[in-house]
Amino acid sequence: MIEVRELTKRYGPTTAVDRLSFQVSPGTVTGFLGPNGAGKSTTMRVLLGLASPTSGAALVNGRRYAEMRRPLCEVGALLDATAVHAGRTAYDHLRWLARSNGIGTRRVADVLEQVGLAGVARKRAGGFSLGMKQRLGIAAALLGDPGVLVLDEPVNGLDPDGVRWIRELLRALAAEGRAVLVSSHLMSEMEMTADHLVIVGRGRLIADTSVKELAARFQRGVLVRSPRQAELSGVLAAAGASVDTLPDGGLSVSGLDVAHIGELAAARGIPLHEVRPRGASLEEAYMELTGADVDYRAAERARS
Repeated sequence: MIEVRELTKRYGPTTAVDRLSFQVSPGTVTGFLGPNGAGKSTTMRVLLGLASPTSGAALVNGRRYAEMRRPLCEVGALLDATAVHAGRTAYDHLRWLARSNGIGTRRVADVLEQVGLAGVARKRAGGFSLGMKQRLGIAAALLGDPGVLVLDEPVNGLDPDGVRWIRELLRALAAEGRAVLVSSHLMSEMEMTADHLVIVGRGRLIADTSVKELAARFQRGVLVRSPRQAELSGVLAAAGASVDTLPDGGLSVSGLDVAHIGELAAARGIPLHEVRPRGASLEEAYMELTGADVDYRAAERARS
């Protein structure tokens, strides 16, 4: 598992990470979210021994990365897909990584097949697209068959088929009992992929919660659809509800729960095509949580 304990990292007068604590448990995909400059990349760099903490600790299986004899067999990471020698072939790039950690060359062929690069194994990485480099970086992360994976924006440069492949791969890896930490700005992907979320802003923890708990926290009344929408709206308003018509024609109802709405409709013989709690999307919840922590915001265009 991953444990971040009261982690602080300062660069001169700038505090990039401020007393941050969270865990990533086995069997889960944890989305690591936050605006640009929130401290996500710094946290992962400290976790992987690429930066030293000012105070606190970031540990994998209870140890610092520098203490691991064969780190690729404990934690696989992808921080920068372009960090590959352009003159090396995909096979040779993985082969030297494997050799550095006592991993057999058979595993190199296996992971190239797993990520879909077996057909270009002997081609130089300098000619790869960003999506191909992402796949090569993921192959490197999987090389030691580690129980922990740390991936920073793994879907960058991938086409829709590749994005779906990554989503299914991460879910499958977690189902095998691995701890998976994924940093991303794509809220729609995180909503479909992650079990748990760690949200940070200005280096501090904002939320440490499951996706379901976050959706419930930002629940926005009840969504109702009926072929007798106008009549139903009047009935619900008369019962004390606040009723708004959504752009797609549905009703957003506040002040009454699903059961009460169903009872009122049944009493008047009004058919219901849909009635369910209306939760905010992950993107909507994220924007509300992090709105005050965005460092770089474009000016709004003036409306004529």
